Amino acid sequence: MSELLTADRIEELGSLGPESPDPAALVAELVGAVDEGRVADPDDTGYALLVAADILEQAGDRADALALATRAIAEQPDEDAYPRAVRGGLLLRLGRTDEGLAELTELRPLLETHPDATYLVDELAESGHTDLALEWLTAALDAILERTRTQQHASDDAQDEAAAMIYGLAQQRHDLREVQGLPHDEYDNLADRLRAASDHALDALDDGPATLLFWPQAEYTALLLRWPALVDSYPATWDDHRAQIERALVEASGLGGADLGVVVGSVAGLAAFAEREGSDPTDEETQDEYADSLTGPDLRAWPPGRNDACWCGSGTKYKKCCLPRSRG
Repeated sequence: MSELLTADRIEELGSLGPESPDPAALVAELVGAVDEGRVADPDDTGYALLVAADILEQAGDRADALALATRAIAEQPDEDAYPRAVRGGLLLRLGRTDEGLAELTELRPLLETHPDATYLVDELAESGHTDLALEWLTAALDAILERTRTQQHASDDAQDEAAAMIYGLAQQRHDLREVQGLPHDEYDNLADRLRAASDHALDALDDGPATLLFWPQAEYTALLLRWPALVDSYPATWDDHRAQIERALVEASGLGGADLGVVVGSVAGLAAFAEREGSDPTDEETQDEYADSLTGPDLRAWPPGRNDACWCGSGTKYKKCCLPRSRG
C-alpha cells in the first residue's frame, strides 16, 4: 500500500509548487492520496485539495484549480467558508465575475463575526476589486463599532474578540488604502491610534519582547526526547505546538499587540544557555530567559504577508499553512 499523505508532506508539496519543473506531478500526488483515501488525517483532505488548487493556479491552470476548490467544499462541507472564498476568488480571476461576487457576498457577514475572515477581502483585492474590498472593510467596521456602542458584550471573551476584529479590520483597511495612495480618513486615524496605543502598552511591559518561543519540528522532537519531563508542558504533537503559537499570536494581536513574533529555539542552544546560567532547562523561567536571549536570524516577525512563506518554516504560503489551519 502506498504511503499515507501527512500534513508535513502536504506542506512540503505546497512549498515546492512555485519552483517545481513538474507541478502536475505534485498535484497528482495530492489528489491521488485523496482519491485513494490515503490522507493521514481526514481533516486534512480539504487542505490537500486546496494546496493542489494553489499549485495549479500558480501554474496558470485556473480552471482545474477551480474544480479542486469546489471538490474541497464537497469533501468537508462543515468547514467550507475558506474553500468557498478560494473558489470565489478563482471565479473572479477566471472572468466569471457575477458568480465570484455571489460566492463571496454570501460569506460577507463573516467579516462581522469571525476575526480570521479577512481572507474574503484578500480574494477581492487579489482579483482587482480593491474598491469593493475597502467598502466591505468599512461596512464591517461600522457594524462592529455600532454593536459595541449599543449592546453589552455577553462575556469578556466576546469583548476581546470584538476588539480583535476592530483592530484587524482597521489595520487591513489602512494598509490597503495606503497602497492605493488614498488620504487618511477617520478609520485610518483610528488604525494609527490603535497601533500607537499597542506599541505604548508593549513598551510598558516588564517581561521582555512580544515574542513566543517556537521549536521547529526536528527540534521539537529532540526537545521532548532529551527532557521527557517537558511532555506534560507541551502539546502532544508539533502540529499542535505551532497551532498553539499561532492562536496565541492572533489573540495578542487582537488585544492590541504589535511587533509580535517568534524566536526559534534549538535543543543545543537551550542546553548551553541553561549550563551557562546554572539553571534547569525544563524550568519555565529558564526557557523564557532563553527566548529573551535570541535575536537576529532566530527572530521571525509575525504575521508574515498572506502570500509570504509561513513563519513556521514549512515553506508554504502563510495563507495556506498556519493561518487557516490554526483556528478553532
